[in-house]
Amino acid sequence: MGKLFVVPTPIGNLEDMTLRAIRVLKEADLILSEDTRVTGFLLKHFDIQTKMISHHKFNEHKTIDGIVERIKTGETIALVSDAGMPAISDPGFLIVRHCVENEIEIECLPGATAFVPALVCSALPNDRFCFEGFLPQKKGRQKRLTDLQNETRTMIFYESPFRVVKLLTQLSDILGKDRQGSISREISKIHEETVRGTLEELINYFSNKNPKGEFVIIIAGK
Repeated sequence: MGKLFVVPTPIGNLEDMTLRAIRVLKEADLILSEDTRVTGFLLKHFDIQTKMISHHKFNEHKTIDGIVERIKTGETIALVSDAGMPAISDPGFLIVRHCVENEIEIECLPGATAFVPALVCSALPNDRFCFEGFLPQKKGRQKRLTDLQNETRTMIFYESPFRVVKLLTQLSDILGKDRQGSISREISKIHEETVRGTLEELINYFSNKNPKGEFVIIIAGK
């Protein structure tokens, strides 16, 4: 019986890649990659020669059985996403669950994920929090937001730069314009930025800019 390794990769700065992650990727028989072009750049940088195949949300239902069979025959397979921790708002959950159902050993390496540094830098309470990730774009979005109206824990959202002002406006309408928040973008990259303030202040700030990068939005609980 082989093994599945879940391997986080840097969300920006390649120096955040761990020595252990490099070794696991070099020693694996196969790497499951969300986008082979993105992962190919990472592998080239660290001189990793391991073969890759695509494994993403559009094909994972079709590829899972074959991957499990390969592990059962003794292969060691490593799962990566484009950036950060697989299965956290990225593909990974299905293959992990399928491996558990087939009594395959799984080892998840610790490493980069965007919401942790954003939460710490927010200066909002982080002893208890809820991770909402990406909200539905249409169906169910309003209900999810309304359900958070009485949430007392710090809330964490992921959002694209094209919808960040829309989300902030929706949060302001439901939670109130004076609710405290913090937004981090381009974490660990050259143009990393964290902006703190009320929802009204954050809306004004990003309405007058052309937001770029991946956004992590941290909102204080009630």
